[in-house]
Formats: sequence, C-alpha cells, structure tokens
Amino acid sequence: MTAAGPDGPGTAEPGGGGPGRRAIVVLAGTAGLAFLADLSTKHLALATLDDRDPVRLLGGTVYLTITRNSGAAFGLGADHTWVFSLITIAVVGWIGWMALRLRSVPWGLSLGLVLGGAFGNLADRIFRAPGHFVGHVVDMVSLFDPYGRVWPVFNLADSALVCGVALAVVLELTGRQRDGTRLRAGDPAPAAGSPKETTDGSARRETTPTEDRRESTDVELGERA
Repeated sequence: MTAAGPDGPGTAEPGGGGPGRRAIVVLAGTAGLAFLADLSTKHLALATLDDRDPVRLLGGTVYLTITRNSGAAFGLGADHTWVFSLITIAVVGWIGWMALRLRSVPWGLSLGLVLGGAFGNLADRIFRAPGHFVGHVVDMVSLFDPYGRVWPVFNLADSALVCGVALAVVLELTGRQRDGTRLRAGDPAPAAGSPKETTDGSARRETTPTEDRRESTDVELGERA
C-alpha cells in the first residue's frame, strides 16, 4: 500500500514516480537526444561538406556549408573564445540547480533543449582545434545566402538553444511555473509558507456556521424585498 503524501492522496511522495521524476526524465532525455543529434550532424557535415561548394536546398532558402566559428553569432567575440566556454559552463550549472526543484514536464523539455544545445557547442570549444576551451564551433546551415550574409551560419545545437529559450518565454507568459503550478492573470505570486492552491487555482474561503446563517438570511430578505 502506498502512503498518501502530506497534502492528501493526490500528492506524490518526494523521490517517487510523480511529476518531479517525469520532468527530470524529460529534461535528461531531451538534452541527450539534442546533444547526440548535434554531434551526428556535425560529423556528417565534416565528412561530406568540407572542401566543397555550398549545397543549395529549397530553391536557395537553405544552404549547407561548413564554417568554423570561434565567437558568437555574426563572429562577435572571436578573440575571446574561452569566455563563451565559461558562460556555457555557468548555464549548465544553473540548469542543474533548477532541476532540483523541477516539477513541470514542459519546463523539463525547455531546459533539456537548452542543456543539449549548450553541451553540443561546449564540446566543440573543449575538444576541437585549435585547443582546449578555445576550439571553434562547427556550423553548417545558412539561410538565404551560401555564406551567412543574411543570417549567421548555425548548427543543430544553436537551433535547440533557440527553441528551448522560446519555449521558456511562452511558459513564463502563460504563467506556468517550474514547480508545476500555474499562475493566472491577476493572481499574486504565492508567498513562502502560504497554503497550497486548490486544484482550480482559486483560494479557498473558510466560513463559520454563523456567517453561513447570516448569508442565508440576507438572501431571503433580498428575495422578499
């Protein structure tokens, strides 16, 4: 027999198979898939696109071409590659800290995409030439121009990062919290130590028998009037 949680039978036990565990599984699985997909596409691009002209796809909407980027988008910070490695490590640490209290599966998906993308580019900076923590990131997708003159050349890790951040913005705007709760328009943020919200998100109002009788009397007087 499974014992009920401290807040009733619908509350999962800490460490059990509840929403917290599902969210962590989604985060880890999404991050792993994004990282492996990015690693595979980079390996394939290096094997097939290196030392050749850009490949034109979709009537020129997309071009496949190899570039090695030592900086950020548009080549920014190219002389300070190690800074991006430190920033990425900080992001990974922040996501790990967030995961300790994660109870939302959509947030697990969002953070998993960001984590997988961060790992993909961090692996390039650590292990690729010209050296550890100053390696160049392999990019291979260019939009509307074969040489990235319209939009920066990017890779699958960059796409995962952008999608993860975009999903996080949507979750924030719709009031979805990382602990699995959901705020509605006009609702104040729950204070520390305050009672849990009811399942429909509204506050529960406690009344006494005297107040109930008074309200019934008021209703009857109103009907007679």
